[in-house]
Amino acid sequence: VQLQASGGGLVQAGGSLRLSCAASGTRFGLNAVGWYRQAPGKQREVVARISSDRETYYADAVKGRFTISRDITKNTLYLQMNSLKPEDTATYYCNLIKHTGEYWGQGTQVTVSS
Repeated sequence: VQLQASGGGLVQAGGSLRLSCAASGTRFGLNAVGWYRQAPGKQREVVARISSDRETYYADAVKGRFTISRDITKNTLYLQMNSLKPEDTATYYCNLIKHTGEYWGQGTQVTVSS
């Protein structure tokens, strides 16, 4: 099982990025999925999630700016990030929870300059 995150980069404040997470060896299906982030010196925190009941959750810090989605046919998870702020700078990780276990992507760096 491998989750490959991509789409990170350097962007100015107010800009946008779209992160992608492609799965191999497994399928996202309708399992619980999510995006987390970890800034230097801080703990990993949830950014957005979709539960197995298809309910979405967003951290207060990103509500109204970020959108999580998945394309089952492409077996890919996305995070659309708009109106980025310097405090969004972090390494972003995708996550999948199945009955077989919990899986993490390798992380993609997002840096937002002021």
